[in-house]
Amino acid sequence: MSAGVGHAPIVKSLLWPDEMATQLFAAALAAQPALHDAFVELHGDLGAGKTTLVRHVLRALGIQGRVKSPTYAVVEPYELPGLAIWHFDFYRFSDPREWEDAGFRDIFASPGLKLAEWPEKAAGFLPRADLVIQLDAMDDDARQVTLTAQTDIGAALLQAASPAMSQKGQS
Repeated sequence: MSAGVGHAPIVKSLLWPDEMATQLFAAALAAQPALHDAFVELHGDLGAGKTTLVRHVLRALGIQGRVKSPTYAVVEPYELPGLAIWHFDFYRFSDPREWEDAGFRDIFASPGLKLAEWPEKAAGFLPRADLVIQLDAMDDDARQVTLTAQTDIGAALLQAASPAMSQKGQS
């Protein structure tokens, strides 16, 4: 699925002062063709903004209508011409084997964009993510964001999307 599995991780740290910064980042990310066959993990506490970021990405890609959290359904599929998208939320998993039991291996083996919240709940079963996004709430609006590219696809996404944001720093 992802080229460059042996890619050395590239990490960038950003500060999003408000939801507009989240929306700008999502638009920059959605503008990248590499996103169409990427796996993106979203990490963060409850209320950190994972679903908000996904909503902004989906809107920027052209998804119309209600974008709901897949907390209860585990996965919400979306379809655009030439692009399949799956938004996962593994929060309710009590055992990572539930991922295998649900038949998600076939989805992850197929082309398309996969966005996963709470991926640690399916640890050991998910493929390596192209891009890992860690969101940490600093207050009601601001977010400290750590982006980790783990593959060539992730590196391309990170390089293309991060100029849209004011960087707090890089490591």
